[in-house]
Amino acid sequence: MNATRQPRRWGAAACVGAAALVLAAGPATAAQASAAQPSPAPAASTTTADAVNAYVYGYPLVLMRATEQASTNVVKPDPATMRAPVNQFAKADTTPSPQFHTVVAPNVDTLYTSAWLDLKAGPIVLHVPDTHGRYFLMPMLDDWTDVFASPGTRTTGSAAGDFAITGPGWHGRLPAGVKQIKAPTQTAWIIGRTQYNGPSDLPAVEALVSHYTLEPLSAYGHPYTPPAGHVDPTVPATAPATRVAEMNAQSFFSQLASAMATNPPAKKDAPMAATLARLGIVPGRPFDINAKGPATARALRQAVPAAQQQIQAALATSGNNANGWRVMRNLGDYGTDYMLRAVTAWYGLGANLPQDAVYPLTRTDSQGKPLTGADRYVIHFAPGHTPPVNAFWSLTMYDASGFLVPNPINRYEVGHTVKPTLNPDGSMDIYIQHDAPAGKQSNWLPAPSGQFSLMLRMYWPKPSVLDGTWTPPPVTMTS
Repeated sequence: MNATRQPRRWGAAACVGAAALVLAAGPATAAQASAAQPSPAPAASTTTADAVNAYVYGYPLVLMRATEQASTNVVKPDPATMRAPVNQFAKADTTPSPQFHTVVAPNVDTLYTSAWLDLKAGPIVLHVPDTHGRYFLMPMLDDWTDVFASPGTRTTGSAAGDFAITGPGWHGRLPAGVKQIKAPTQTAWIIGRTQYNGPSDLPAVEALVSHYTLEPLSAYGHPYTPPAGHVDPTVPATAPATRVAEMNAQSFFSQLASAMATNPPAKKDAPMAATLARLGIVPGRPFDINAKGPATARALRQAVPAAQQQIQAALATSGNNANGWRVMRNLGDYGTDYMLRAVTAWYGLGANLPQDAVYPLTRTDSQGKPLTGADRYVIHFAPGHTPPVNAFWSLTMYDASGFLVPNPINRYEVGHTVKPTLNPDGSMDIYIQHDAPAGKQSNWLPAPSGQFSLMLRMYWPKPSVLDGTWTPPPVTMTS
């Protein structure tokens, strides 16, 4: 974690997903805001434990609602902030540069296409054109942050297709050729990504992305013009993550109860729903922190900083350590692992399924020492042991704050848009250092003068990545 990192912002920030998970310091917390005060002593009472668990359980839903409000509070789509009215796409028109500081760990391999869907009025039809083999994915998250579908090259192929996203309880007939995708909640979030092969490829990607469309089922097959969005002046300008982290108990649990009215707990969550009810948190009912008595009210107030501290602490044990890389292969489908779900939302809202992408990250070399531009390093891939993927992979450099690194050759990653040269025996060496390696510039990933981190992105990874039999090689210091 980098405690000096700037706070996350809404809009494009929400699209980072798991890439930010291992880099971000997360939003400022109620616990941090009152750091001068002693932390609440751990209570033995069941009520106190229940209150903390309730916060952990509800945090992703409350954050999703806040993010949706901020991301859709515009009149028309804005590619710069990646905001758009409900049921409309915001489409990125460029990839980040070192001057881009809106989010940490920006992605330079794909262009984002993001939309928030409101399914209460009926299904929304997603159209994707024939991508002619270009890799893309359209992961869809429910309001609890689980990925419930991921149409794209891996799952549905690269041919053109129409998909009707339907809300809970919808019954009806779909036009011929339209495939149904059932959303478990009335709100869904699409975080599309389309393969980008470098600056010369941008016009082709933009042309393709322009054919991604959303329309109500009622308008399918007819000319359709999306309506202008409505700007609500009461929606706070504060970044959603900060806004939620700063909520007091009355506000947070009120938001949770309200959000659950249209996004009720799943059947698997029945024990937690009973716990919430004991605390006075019932879907669709006004929440009064004092309704269950002073002891419960006190426990709920203490739960806010206590749960935030637990979520932050849980990051250290999330995922696996492999040759100094932190690897997470269990995101996007959380079951009843509410803590993992909360950790993921706190540090990287919008994580992919591991079948779509795995993002190992490291800040240390093979000896456990922090990576720094004062030294030189190499990553050696044995013959036939480059990252095993069905789509593509890349290794991206970030400075100590998680941003791209300015360098004389404007190179921010290798492996995808920059293809490293193989050694005569088929192995591959990537040289990571501040100054150019003599005669090896094709395999050079420029580093800053100070500390840095490396992220290995693997799109559509093969089974050996998912089961852990393949792991990234260590970063070895050469000087």
